[in-house]
Amino acid sequence: MKVILNRDLLTLGEEGDVKDVAKGYARNYLFPRCIALPYTPQTIKLFEARKSEIEARKNQKRQDSMGLKERLENLEISLTMPAGANGKLYGAVTAQTIVDELTKLGFDIDRKKIDLAAAIKTAGKYKAGIRLYESSRAEIQITVIGQEMKTETAHTPSRPARRRRDEGKDTQPEQAEAGQSEQVAVQPEQTAGQSEQTTVQPEAGTEEPAAQ
Repeated sequence: MKVILNRDLLTLGEEGDVKDVAKGYARNYLFPRCIALPYTPQTIKLFEARKSEIEARKNQKRQDSMGLKERLENLEISLTMPAGANGKLYGAVTAQTIVDELTKLGFDIDRKKIDLAAAIKTAGKYKAGIRLYESSRAEIQITVIGQEMKTETAHTPSRPARRRRDEGKDTQPEQAEAGQSEQVAVQPEQTAGQSEQTTVQPEAGTEEPAAQ
């Protein structure tokens, strides 16, 4: 069915344009949001009365587009991305990446207006197109810098360290045996002391026989 756009819609057209769309799209989306009106004699007369006003807005858009084109083409975007030693990016530069960078620089560009043949996956210099108003178009320079990411390797103990631990384990039984042998050597000394006490007791407790 035919409709007349009541305001600009990026994917369809501008205010005052006559478009042929599906009935469901018109009734469920365009009409409830007042984006478009049915193409009828009444709406045709309404837009005829607004024709000069609509043309004035279009002329302003053309002038703004020319100024924006000049600013964009004097711009060079530099992006630093994580990358490997060969310059291959860990990720990719997409149209959304470019829009985010342009937003930081004060530009309001819709992602759908960015023409990028494919996502950028390698460091280097590239160009991207930006569709402006009507047939106007800007081309921007993009420099992608790969920042090499260093990976840490796990630390493994050296062989001498393991050897020292093994030697420490071997000395423990030797020390234990040495301690046991010292204890065994002390016990005979204590027995000898006891035997001395035994021999002394008879001398103190017995009397010599009287002389006849």
